[in-house]
Amino acid sequence: MPWQALVDAAMLLLWGAMLLRFTVTGQLYLLLHPDYMWLAHLAMVLLLAMGAARIVQVWSGYRQGGWPAPRSQEHVALMPRQLSVGLLIAIAVFGLIYTPRPFGSETAFQRGITDVLGQTRSRPQRFSLGGDSEDRTIVDWVRTLNVYPEPDAYGGQVAKVSGFVAHIPGWPDEYFMISRFVLTCCAADAYPVGLPVELPPGTP
Repeated sequence: MPWQALVDAAMLLLWGAMLLRFTVTGQLYLLLHPDYMWLAHLAMVLLLAMGAARIVQVWSGYRQGGWPAPRSQEHVALMPRQLSVGLLIAIAVFGLIYTPRPFGSETAFQRGITDVLGQTRSRPQRFSLGGDSEDRTIVDWVRTLNVYPEPDAYGGQVAKVSGFVAHIPGWPDEYFMISRFVLTCCAADAYPVGLPVELPPGTP
């Protein structure tokens, strides 16, 4: 029985199923920048197709009553094959049961939420007040303020942003930061950006 081929098929199908789960549930957006979604989707299709093709190959050999001779390894591996395949299967199984969660204020504090203003990693080269102010995201507002930090220029403009609220230690009670994380590539390099907010007097 070609157990090695079956294990290979299981590994490919598990990785494809993991990417499929993250795609269907929408959790892939918590882990990867939208610009790279097509790569994850392509990898998902290829992994599932390769796993299915491997199973078909094994089944065809079984029906014909013989198995192809195992191929000799012609490459140098950093780890024994059994160990590397077992590690890949374990990671895929973990991915199937793990539920990614959005970053919160605790992670933002760890990654420097108090220093986000003036330190966004993508800086525009010119200033423009065009467009509806309600359509600007937190990132748009932070970048705009970095380029033109004049409060009077934004008088009467409505800001409609979404994010999580974080109260910075040492700030007065009427001040807080509304923040969100930005993915440059994946969740590993996510960094927080935020806007300080002052509550109107008398707000509970």
